[in-house]
Amino acid sequence: MANQIIIKPIISEKSEGLSEKLTKYSFVVARKANKVEIRKAVEKEFSVNVAKVNTMVMPSKSKSRNTKRGMQKGRVSAYKKAIITLAAGEEIDFFGEV
Repeated sequence: MANQIIIKPIISEKSEGLSEKLTKYSFVVARKANKVEIRKAVEKEFSVNVAKVNTMVMPSKSKSRNTKRGMQKGRVSAYKKAIITLAAGEEIDFFGEV
């Protein structure tokens, strides 16, 4: 169940800064998942206590690239993003012992 709700973590400079300073972690989640389902999935998957869940739907974007045949146009799909705030003293380690 948790694998169907949590698609992948978002690893970027902004999300890493949030996780280091404020214990907030960003995930791409299923479009139909609500905050309660996301909270339960994160608590089950990573064995942490979730204090707060914020969600947002990121809009699709049009992209274009140049190829030998000319300009190729397409779209990047819309997705739902969840920002999880953990309880004090909690932490998620995505990379293990790298």
